[in-house]
Amino acid sequence: MRDFASCFSEYAVQVSDTSCSTYSTNSCISPTIIIPSIQNAVTCLYRVFLSSQKQILVTLTWCKNSISQGLNIIFNEDPNSAFKLNTNSRLFRKLKGAKTIEFQGSNIEIFWDLSTARYETGPEPVDGFYVFITVDSELGPVLGDMAQEASLKKLKSGTRTARFSLISRQEHFSGNTVYSTKARFCDTGISHDILIHCSADNEGLKYPALSVCIDKKTVIRVKRLQWNFRGNQTIFLDGLLVDLMWDVHDWFYNSPGSPGYAVFMFRTRSGMDSRLWLEEKMVQKDQDKVDFSLMIYACKNI
Repeated sequence: MRDFASCFSEYAVQVSDTSCSTYSTNSCISPTIIIPSIQNAVTCLYRVFLSSQKQILVTLTWCKNSISQGLNIIFNEDPNSAFKLNTNSRLFRKLKGAKTIEFQGSNIEIFWDLSTARYETGPEPVDGFYVFITVDSELGPVLGDMAQEASLKKLKSGTRTARFSLISRQEHFSGNTVYSTKARFCDTGISHDILIHCSADNEGLKYPALSVCIDKKTVIRVKRLQWNFRGNQTIFLDGLLVDLMWDVHDWFYNSPGSPGYAVFMFRTRSGMDSRLWLEEKMVQKDQDKVDFSLMIYACKNI
């Protein structure tokens, strides 16, 4: 996959407002008409700010395939810190418990209960579970509808809660060319329905076209996708500027027999910043400022 910045299409400078999109909402394809692709992995990256001014990255990956399903957790992107749970193996699974890890001078505790977790089609449970983590006796990332009650029971009274933020989410899909998910672009925002669809079947189009819908409103419509296989557009959402980029080059020009992954990326930026996020340095000057990015890897099998 080439770098996003290496090629832009005619859509590279368009800006749209989801509250008053000029695109017809009727062009948004409902997932009830075409079954969305299957989500087989979700990776969430959290940054934890401790009271000692120390920061730590926590990566949680929910994965599912034909033979296994589970949760992997690593710290500071170091594979040596990996903690793995297999939730569907009769021999090796442990659906409820706690684990203590000593890592880079910090004491890390992981608490989980997936024994009553309910799943839909993807690898990430939707309810009936909890996973929470403490770093140096400060409560960090908290997941699940049962987490608050469980943390009160398992942690000492007066346990400090560290400040933590979700800074990126990656989702992997496989199947057809309909991808449906949900995302919150800021801590105070609402959860939005996102639908990405690529097809030449509607509106009598001869060539493949790309539609991106948010809350059933079409915010992007790219025709002749074979020639406009990379591009960028900025949308307004929850009072934020959100850069949306797509790269579907490998759907059309990949080597025979290769998976053919496309990549769709959403990333927020400051409303006062007129630059594309591609132009920003990888290391932010203000380390306390946390933007959010959502990346979707889409494998077209059929």
